[in-house]
Amino acid sequence: MALNDPNLQRVVTRPTVVRVGNSAVPVSGNGSLHSPKRMLFLDLVLSVFRLNGLLVAEGDAMTEGLGLTSARWKVIGVVALSTAGLTVPGIARVLGQSRQAVQRITDVMAKDGLITYEPNPKHKRSLLVLLTEEGKSAYHELREVQDPWALRNTEDIPIEELETSLRLVRRLIQRLDK
Repeated sequence: MALNDPNLQRVVTRPTVVRVGNSAVPVSGNGSLHSPKRMLFLDLVLSVFRLNGLLVAEGDAMTEGLGLTSARWKVIGVVALSTAGLTVPGIARVLGQSRQAVQRITDVMAKDGLITYEPNPKHKRSLLVLLTEEGKSAYHELREVQDPWALRNTEDIPIEELETSLRLVRRLIQRLDK
């Protein structure tokens, strides 16, 4: 939902709204204009929340036929792309989730034979999470569905726009990840 969405305008009632690009920028009661940068950032935040919801729904639909969920998809992808395995806290950091949430998912995935916990030579108590053969097979099946989906959803978006968007998202993650 964008800030210029009529449904949001009903929730956030403002006496006067000025258009700045595609965003609605409210004018405060004393007539001073709110920062357009601030409003664009808040519009971006709401758009990212909406995109996250859409990606989770798409991920669930994509992985359903494989007996997985988008949560498992994320974990399998992160572990598959790591070169030496990751710990549960490491996976949580990459995904921006709590260690406890990732632990719950990985414990179920271990019971289902998708991942295994192995000793970590760098840390006695924090085990490494590795894909089993079944997990690797699931990853390859995911790729067969995910890759065409990624291409289909970006076919009309120039690569430069994707690169710029990725740089912005990574900068914001770096700034907010404290």
